[in-house]
Amino acid sequence: MSLAEKIMSLRKKKGWSQEELASQLAISRQSVSKWESGASVPDLDKILKLSEIFNVSTDYLLKETEEETFAESVMPLQNERNSRNDVAENRALEKLSEEFPEIQKPEQEIFSETEKVKEVAMEEAGKYMETVEMTAKKIAFGIAACIFSPVILIILSGLAEQKMIFMNEDMAGGIGTIFLLLIIAGAVAIFILQGMKLDRYEYLEKELLSLEKGVRQLVENKKESFEPRYRGVVASGVVLCILSVIPIFIGVTFDASDVVYVFAVAVLLTLVAIGVFQFVWSGMIYGSYQKLLEEGDYARRNKMESKRNDHLSTVYWCTITAAYLAVSFLSGWWHRTWIVWPVAGVFYAAVLAAAAMIRKRK
Repeated sequence: MSLAEKIMSLRKKKGWSQEELASQLAISRQSVSKWESGASVPDLDKILKLSEIFNVSTDYLLKETEEETFAESVMPLQNERNSRNDVAENRALEKLSEEFPEIQKPEQEIFSETEKVKEVAMEEAGKYMETVEMTAKKIAFGIAACIFSPVILIILSGLAEQKMIFMNEDMAGGIGTIFLLLIIAGAVAIFILQGMKLDRYEYLEKELLSLEKGVRQLVENKKESFEPRYRGVVASGVVLCILSVIPIFIGVTFDASDVVYVFAVAVLLTLVAIGVFQFVWSGMIYGSYQKLLEEGDYARRNKMESKRNDHLSTVYWCTITAAYLAVSFLSGWWHRTWIVWPVAGVFYAAVLAAAAMIRKRK
């Protein structure tokens, strides 16, 4: 039985309607209806409240089973068999390792022997997911604002150049720059304030995790519930970024005036800002589930690689920055030396790949 089916079953056993259950939880009937249909998943505090109301454990609510009574009866025997199998498997692996040194133990075992595992309690996981949900939109808005920030400057400068407004180019540039700096300053304030809320959870990206009983099922339920929306939002963001260049192509096709290109660039930046907002917002929420489940970019192997590359990254980027500043100051070609950064970014990926290959050979 899934969480949705258990909520419905327990409610019916109590003889309550959806309205009666909703009143005890201080929520709307629609929320209960969404839970029972599987359209959404209760938050951590609501799951704890449900366990109290129905007098069941949170583990029972979160753990999906087909036949609870059968599972409970065979679980001790199954655990015993699994334990025996694990012992036999470990002995076999040790024997193989002695005979063939090039054969390594499974990744999970290597991690457990060399790295400390951080325990994540139900309350900690719940607070983290709630914090990400609260900060994701604000951080996404800040990033989108940074992308949008030159739009006013571009429009005013373009119109002033064409003598279509009362101000000259210097005045238009000054006013546009003021708006740009104000927007960026506001965005930076958002990043600092919201980033401070997430700082205490930074260990989730770097440390190996062990989730408390019931936490994994809760996170998987929330991830499964959010996944369709995540895919839709990412798809729409990609579409917006593709469509953003259409105004420029329209201008090229019809040999439009410079003013048209000014507004075409403004539309491009606006659409890209909206698309990036969708990427960041949905990516942060989906990424929070991946961090707790140690999936994707946050899989244990990737965490280990990231730790090994920490010092390499510091040396690499400090060297690139020093070289960039030295060349730029000596030559005065600031308008050209910016090309160092995209080249360094691409080359950095090659450096990490080479470092990984060298470690494997060792």
